[in-house]
Amino acid sequence: MSKTIIVSNRLPISLQHKNGKFEFKPSAGGLATGLGSIYKEGENIWIGWPGNDVEDEGQRKEVVDELKKLKMAPVFLTKKDVELYYEGFSNETIWPAFHYFTQHINYEDEYWDAYWNVNKKFCDAILAKASDSDTIWVHDYQLLLLPMMLREKLPNATIAFFQHIPFPSYEIMRMLPWRKQMLEGMVGADLIGFHTYDDMRHFLSAVGRILGLSNESGFIQADNRLVNVDAFPMGIDYEKFEKAALSPKTKNHVKKFKQTLGDQKLLITIDRLDYSKGIPNRIKVFEKLLDENPKYRGKVSMIMVVVPSRDQVQSYQTLKEEIDTLVGHINSKFSTLNWVPIHYFYRSFPFNELSAFYSMSDIALVTPLRDGMNLVCKEFVASKTDKKGVLILSEMAGASKELVDAILVNPNDQEGVTSAIVEALSMDEEEQELRITSMQASLKKYDIFQWVKVFMDRLQFVKEKQADLESKALDKKIMAQMKKAFNAAKKPLLFLDYDGTLVGFKGKPQDAFPDEELKVLVAKLAQKCQTVIISGRDKETLGAWFEGQKVDMIAEHGVWLKRKDQKEDWILYAEVDDSWKEDIRKVMEYYVLRTPGALIEEKHHSLVWHFRKVESGLGDLRMRELFSHLKYMARGHNLQVLEGNKVLEIKRPDINKGRAATAMMKGEDYDFIMALGDDWTDEDTFKAMPKNAYTIRVGYTYTQANYNIKNPQAVRELLKSLLE
Repeated sequence: MSKTIIVSNRLPISLQHKNGKFEFKPSAGGLATGLGSIYKEGENIWIGWPGNDVEDEGQRKEVVDELKKLKMAPVFLTKKDVELYYEGFSNETIWPAFHYFTQHINYEDEYWDAYWNVNKKFCDAILAKASDSDTIWVHDYQLLLLPMMLREKLPNATIAFFQHIPFPSYEIMRMLPWRKQMLEGMVGADLIGFHTYDDMRHFLSAVGRILGLSNESGFIQADNRLVNVDAFPMGIDYEKFEKAALSPKTKNHVKKFKQTLGDQKLLITIDRLDYSKGIPNRIKVFEKLLDENPKYRGKVSMIMVVVPSRDQVQSYQTLKEEIDTLVGHINSKFSTLNWVPIHYFYRSFPFNELSAFYSMSDIALVTPLRDGMNLVCKEFVASKTDKKGVLILSEMAGASKELVDAILVNPNDQEGVTSAIVEALSMDEEEQELRITSMQASLKKYDIFQWVKVFMDRLQFVKEKQADLESKALDKKIMAQMKKAFNAAKKPLLFLDYDGTLVGFKGKPQDAFPDEELKVLVAKLAQKCQTVIISGRDKETLGAWFEGQKVDMIAEHGVWLKRKDQKEDWILYAEVDDSWKEDIRKVMEYYVLRTPGALIEEKHHSLVWHFRKVESGLGDLRMRELFSHLKYMARGHNLQVLEGNKVLEIKRPDINKGRAATAMMKGEDYDFIMALGDDWTDEDTFKAMPKNAYTIRVGYTYTQANYNIKNPQAVRELLKSLLE
């Protein structure tokens, strides 16, 4: 029976060793709540590090047994693992890079080695529990290599990956020496999720430029496996925060806190200690507010909660010292006997006290310099059951894409953030209610449980698309049928595309000439059946490459024909007016000048713009620009613009491979027909084939063909098998 396995760096519990015994304290995090609807069902399980070092084998067994009761399984890490893999590569390399703090990146090979080894430990732990029929959902940046490690061992498993922090632009990603391995690890998944479209876009750009994998509407082909990349903004347990705000316990805390603070406006900020949160900037903004607006002194206070994190690391110690100094400076500068500007807490609080802070605060100031999502802002909004309150939110937080009714600010713009606080302090209650109500409606609808459902539904959809493509994959059984039919045929016919089918693509079109193996293979095929090379190549190139071969040739997608037994030279299949070329060539030349590496190939009756040697992103951009430009010109000249593999070709629409293939078959009684091709120009050939023909497209993509085959090498193996 198949099961679902959740995998994260940390289990949703804290393992504590007290009085010679282990205690398991559940996590109150939103992710644990949302995924509880999955891992607590049936045979499902959550695998991760329990958060403590357990070296004694007897104690490990005890932990394993206790966690089993909670539907969890541990991955035990040594202190060295935690130091190098977690504190090292995860938090000193990936974290600063992915948050755009390149000055903090630590490039240590020792860290990378530990990162790989720990990902392997996780893989081994999962393999001990998983089978090919299971679903495995891997979470976050500590386990980027895990999806591909699992794919190599469980090729048919359903594997998903979600990243909870930002994904950087290509310019940042390319700085990491291990970028290729990290991306390859991620594309082992069937579905890769991010919080925002921007993160998704950056990932697809990096995959395109570093791995050479193009995408179509978020779908990429990785080793002939369909992978979907999409955005899934994570929600919160809305009902939990709403109910907490209305609970007697929270209301008692609110009453007690207000007695202490008096009747003043309150700003709330809650962050984990980290340089990405922009805490010093926020403190400076508050000082600026009080400097420039004396009327707010004694009437506005900030409650600042900083949750301890990694404060044994020097850079974090320095940050903590800066925060302490800034708070001390402001409080000493503005405080009176009855009023303190900043109530600063360097600790975490129980849930109901946090709920009270949210409920009684007038403004939430959430201004990270970079954040994948940020759930504090959502928790604040959900807690405003009286519909009063204003959210000031950084544009750099993923949540800003959803919470558009917040006052959005650039956290680096101190003047702008100060103005936003002034606006929030003076906002009337009617506008506050309109904004809060709108945001609450959105958060209530797309809560943590809906996030899980949408993600899992998408994963199922991706697997269905994969199954649809795989159903067309050429297998041994079909190949055996083809061979049997081929050998039994008295009059067989083969249509073979050239580029991308018989040979792989090259940087320069002229470099893709047939090698000796291919020449021998084509010669042997021509002895056993009528063989037609049907290509977009010009007749001179095709004729030179297959000179002396007993094959028929169709060049330029059906413009020219040369039969194997004819003494004359090439014959024109279709009379074509080429007067359009001059206008089109000028446009293509303009784009060549703007695109280093691009070139124009002129055929007798078509023009081709090649961009295989152009920088990945630039080539795609220029191709779209050129396509848009040409499609309007094409209408006036009755032309067709075709997008191929790193090429854009323009020609007459009535000239295509399908028409030429139909003419080739006319009046003949073939009892075996096979057509192979790799791009959209070959779809015309497939459409023209009779129902009993074997049509095969190279590469796993949607097609009119009956079957898909992996690559040109697989095509050659197929053709060789027909001759055996």
